Amino acid sequence: MTKACGFDNDKYLREQTAEILQRVERFEDKLYLEFGGKLMFDYHAARVLPGYDPNVKMRLLQQLKDRADIIVCIYAGDIERKKLRADFGITYDADALKLIDDLRDWDLSIRAVVITRFDDQPAARMFKAKLQNRGIRVYTHRATKGYPTDVDAIVSDDGYGANEYIETVHPLVVVTGPGPGSGKLATCLSQIYHDHRRGGRSGYAKFETFPIWSLPLKHPVNVAYEAATADLGDFNLIDPFHLEATGNVAVNYNRDVEVFPVVRRILTRIMGGDDLYRSPTEMGVNRAGFAVVDDAAVRKAAGQEVIRRHFRYACEHAMGLVEGPTVERARLLMEELGADESDRSVVAPARNAGDEARRTGKGNKGVFVGAAIELADGTLITGKNSPLMHAASSLVLNAVKRLAGIPDSIHLLSPAIIESISSLKTNVFRARTVSLDLEETLIALSISAATNPTAQVAVERLVDLQGCEAHLTHIPRPGDEAGLRRLGVNLTCDPVFSGSDLFQP
Repeated sequence: MTKACGFDNDKYLREQTAEILQRVERFEDKLYLEFGGKLMFDYHAARVLPGYDPNVKMRLLQQLKDRADIIVCIYAGDIERKKLRADFGITYDADALKLIDDLRDWDLSIRAVVITRFDDQPAARMFKAKLQNRGIRVYTHRATKGYPTDVDAIVSDDGYGANEYIETVHPLVVVTGPGPGSGKLATCLSQIYHDHRRGGRSGYAKFETFPIWSLPLKHPVNVAYEAATADLGDFNLIDPFHLEATGNVAVNYNRDVEVFPVVRRILTRIMGGDDLYRSPTEMGVNRAGFAVVDDAAVRKAAGQEVIRRHFRYACEHAMGLVEGPTVERARLLMEELGADESDRSVVAPARNAGDEARRTGKGNKGVFVGAAIELADGTLITGKNSPLMHAASSLVLNAVKRLAGIPDSIHLLSPAIIESISSLKTNVFRARTVSLDLEETLIALSISAATNPTAQVAVERLVDLQGCEAHLTHIPRPGDEAGLRRLGVNLTCDPVFSGSDLFQP
C-alpha cells in the first residue's frame, strides 16, 4: 500500500511561476516578493498535501534565477533569545546560515542579509560580524518610527527613509527569512519607499501557501494551518475586503487581514494614489489550491497533521515551551475535525508495546517505553526499551529487519561493538546509563555493516523509513529525536518524560 498522491507539483510550478511573472510585468522597476512560510524543506506542506515536493519553491527560484535577487531577513530579537526552528532543532540564526548554504547548493546566491528591528543587541552584532567576515553583505534596519498607525512618520525620511537601502540588480527581489516575524514585509515596503524616492516604480506581492484561499474555510488543510500556528494565535477567516470588493469568498488569516489596511495605506502614500490591491487575497500569489488533484487524500493527510500538532504542543507544554491555551487550542481544532488520538494508527500499538514491557519487566531502571512505526505498505512494527537500547533504537532495527527480510533471531549489532560503546559511555563519559540511543545505535549499525553483510543490507533499507509515521509513549531523548528526524520519520509522542531525572542528555 502506498500513500495516495493528492498534489500535482508540475501544475503548481507552472501556474505559480506564470502568476509571479505577471506581477513582475505590472511594475516598471521591481517587484518585491515576500516569501511566507518556509523557502526550503517545507515538511508541513508535504505532510498535508501528499505528493508536494518540500523544495518545490527552490525549483521555482531556479527557473527565475536570471531575473531574481534574494534577500534574507532575520529579526534581531530571535537571534538574541536563540529562538528554535522545531523541525530542525536549530536556532533561527543557525537556520539563516543553513538557508544561505542550501541556496548555494541549488546554485542560487543571496544579495544580502538584513537584521531587522536591530537595537545593538550583542548576539545580533556578533551574527553580523560573522557574516561580514565570510564576505556576505549585511544591513541593519531599526524598528520603523510610527509603525503601524502613523503613516506620515512611517513614509518619511525618519521612517522607512532611515533604513539602509539594499542595492539589487534584477526586476524580481525575493525576500525570505527563517519563520514568521522576521521583518520581511517591512523590508519590502522600505525598499519600495527608497525606489520611489529615486524615481522608480516598484511593487509588492506575497508568495504564500497557507491558508489556501481557494479551499473552504474549514477544509482540513486550512484547519491544519491553524493547528501549526496555534502557538502564535493565528486563525483563518473569510477575507472581508475580498468579499466586499468582488463578492467572492476567499480564505485568509487574521494577521494578513489585520495588517492589510495599514499596508494599503502605506503603499498608496508611497505610490501616489495607485490602488493596486483591493484585498490581502489579491495581494497574495497562491495557486496551491488549483494543484490539488485528490481532495480525499489531502483531507485525510491534513487531519493526521492536526493530530500530530496536538501531540507536539502537549509535549512542548510539558517541557515548558508553550502555554496551556496553545494546547487547548490544538485539542479543539482536532475535535473540530471529529478526530481523536486513536485515529493515528501508531498510537495504540506503541502504548500496547509499553504496557507489554511493563508486564514483562523488560524496561530500563523502572522505565517502560513503547514505540511503533507504520511502514509504507501499512505494516505496523513495534519496539520497547531495554537495558541495552532505547525504544527508538529497537524500533528502527526491527523496522529495517522487516524491510530487508531479516529474521528477528538475527542480531544486527556486533556484541563487541555494543560492549565498546557501553564501556566508553561508562568509563570515559561517566554516563548514568549505557542504553544506546538511536544516534548511537545507527553509528554502531554502520560500523557493523563494514564486516557484516546482513547489517549492510539493513543500512541500505534505512532510506525506506522516510515519511513513515511513528509514535513513542514518552518524550524522546535528544539522540532519539535527532536520529528519527534525520531519517525523515514523522514522530509524535505522549507528553510523559522517560524517567525522573531533570537533566536528560
